[in-house]
Amino acid sequence: MKHQLFHIIILSLLVTILMGCHTVPTNVTEKNELPDIYPDYIGVTIPVGIAPLNFSMTDDEIEAVDVKAEGSKGGLLHVCGDYADFDIDEWHQLLQTNKGGKLTLTICAKKNGQWTRYRSFEIIVSKEEIDEWGITYRRIPPGYEIYSKMGLYQRALATFEETPLIENTQIPNQCINCHTANRTNPDQYIYHVRGSHGATVVHRNGQDELLMSKNETLGGSMVYPYWHPGGRYCAFSTNKTSQMFHAAGKKRIEVYDSSSDVFVYDTETHSILKDTLTMKLLWAENTPAFSPDGKWLYYTTAQRQLYPTDYDMERYSLCRIRFDAQTGRLDTEVDTLINTSQTGKSVTWPRPSYDGRYIMYTQTDYGYFSVWHPEADLWMLDLQTGETRPVDEVNSPCSESLHNWSTNSRWFLFTSRRDDGLYTRVYFSCIGVDGKATKPFMLPQLNPKDYYRKLLYSYNTPDFTMRRVDTNAQLTSRRIISDQRVTTILKHK
Repeated sequence: MKHQLFHIIILSLLVTILMGCHTVPTNVTEKNELPDIYPDYIGVTIPVGIAPLNFSMTDDEIEAVDVKAEGSKGGLLHVCGDYADFDIDEWHQLLQTNKGGKLTLTICAKKNGQWTRYRSFEIIVSKEEIDEWGITYRRIPPGYEIYSKMGLYQRALATFEETPLIENTQIPNQCINCHTANRTNPDQYIYHVRGSHGATVVHRNGQDELLMSKNETLGGSMVYPYWHPGGRYCAFSTNKTSQMFHAAGKKRIEVYDSSSDVFVYDTETHSILKDTLTMKLLWAENTPAFSPDGKWLYYTTAQRQLYPTDYDMERYSLCRIRFDAQTGRLDTEVDTLINTSQTGKSVTWPRPSYDGRYIMYTQTDYGYFSVWHPEADLWMLDLQTGETRPVDEVNSPCSESLHNWSTNSRWFLFTSRRDDGLYTRVYFSCIGVDGKATKPFMLPQLNPKDYYRKLLYSYNTPDFTMRRVDTNAQLTSRRIISDQRVTTILKHK
């Protein structure tokens, strides 16, 4: 009898170990409430291939959690520990099995020696995949004037692997800005370096070209880029940017341009096409973006104000103008798609979906630098119907901005300060056939509660990348520190 009892105990321990649990809930109290978890993954929709949605209870006094994730089409994961930590391979297998189905998660949490089981919740596993390997982004500290540590990074979506593309520790006292690929293609991208060794780095055809950071005839730097799908041209704005600080209220900083224009750059001839329609003297043109067929250039425009006193009177409309890739020229007529005189609001960061159906943009009360505006929300213009609406499914009381689409136009990512009101984090959502977005989920981390509490950096300008970006940061940094630069020339219409 003793030997039989001993074998039963050993078998139970082995089963517990194999299931990944250190303790088994006993004397469980049932609670008909959803658990309060961080990040909030309750009811989200996720793609097959995403990294495990590990999470913790928000209550720091929780001693242990026991989590079961059961698939509607089969499969079960059972983990137990300080937080929900799913095995990557088993997680991916569970998602693949339940593609187009759902996971039902049941959580038991132990506090003060007492176990409590909460109401189960679901995570939807979408039929729509994210085709991209990962994402790229800039990560920056909350500084304003001094170039503290910052860099451009890439992150695999299937795992928690993050690697730097380039960091400013390799080029001291420089600001690294705005990594922009051509439709998530890692073979063609642009980013800026600001400081004494300023440059616009253009990666194309396997080579890096370092452009002069400023063209004095142009009147400023090449700032917000967007590639033409053909790969030869890239639209930029040129901005004379200033900033100031709010003495009170929820807004901390205000960024505005004393002047800005939009132009098209020809990578083959190193020439800048100046066009009077997108470089009006008394107007500020900004944030350009090409349509996915390359036939239109979208941009925002606002009547210039007296700065800095009337900064909050600046409101941008959304316009477009035809572009001829054969000649590299813009048309002679401008269409206004969203007029601030009718909305009373300001449009910024237009981003067309790659299937040509939508333009997602950020709407604010004024200005264009939306990341510091709590009222900034994502809006979407349906180019088939002409209707525009707020994407209330993903908006929050905090700033939403800096969004980009996946190549299949089924997913988008964006940044938001909803987590703590201070730092921007990356979120993902799926667009259905009805044009509605799913509840967004935060970029997964191995131990998200510990990671995000310790991370005193913001995510900035995120985008998808279809493959890993292949860079040689050491070689590029040496070239940036050198005086080697390509001079751009101006070509008037």
